[in-house]
Amino acid sequence: MNYIEVKDITTGYDGIPLTKHIDFVVKKGDYLSIVGENGAGKSTLMKTLLRLVPPVKGEIVYSDELGATDIGYLPQSTVVQKDFPASVWEIVLSGNLAKSGLRPFYNKEEKKRAVDALRRLDAWDLRKKTFRHLSGGQQQRVLLARALCATSKLILLDEPASGLDPKVTEELYNIVKTLNRDGVTIIMISHDISTAVRYSSHILHLGHKQLYFGETAGYLQSEAYKFFSTVDVEEKDDIETTEIETNEINSESGGDENE
Repeated sequence: MNYIEVKDITTGYDGIPLTKHIDFVVKKGDYLSIVGENGAGKSTLMKTLLRLVPPVKGEIVYSDELGATDIGYLPQSTVVQKDFPASVWEIVLSGNLAKSGLRPFYNKEEKKRAVDALRRLDAWDLRKKTFRHLSGGQQQRVLLARALCATSKLILLDEPASGLDPKVTEELYNIVKTLNRDGVTIIMISHDISTAVRYSSHILHLGHKQLYFGETAGYLQSEAYKFFSTVDVEEKDDIETTEIETNEINSESGGDENE
């Protein structure tokens, strides 16, 4: 089943294009990692998938089984977020807000979802602690529990391991992979290509336009992977990728791609 079909969209703001010719499908049960150099439009694409920013061009089709409240979201960590004064329990429980509407209280089912999410993420013992007193890894675990409280269908994560040490990063990725194995569809932005290919079923690689989309096994043979995996992605900001883009898109389409 196709959860999301992205049909040749251009992303950007106020009608100004940022990334062109993005075309991919997310099926139920997929684990899609979005990779690419800084400024490639990864976060903008995620905001577009979340319906926060409209596409400049093209169309996104969502499955009838995937309503707006069936998408969980773990944004990039911010200083304000890290210093939030609420308790862990309050934060995870707030994952129900989109579905509870204007009702000024949480019902038994919503509280049970919060309990289940905390236990599933091995964060139940943190429930009474203040969020800002947690370590970075614990905070991300709690926010992932909040997203899981909102939905068990699809979760979008924007560089969830940013700022975490290698051990905690590994633990977080293992948690996300376990959720995926349990049936949660994952779309994750990652700056770490080597980690992305270890965990993902599919890769979407963005440059000034789409460089690759497909299964991870195919990505490992692609020009985009061979080029960008030799140097840290964050060092690629000023590298011209026109030749790679042209070759990749021609190989996908069998011909020239017009701007």
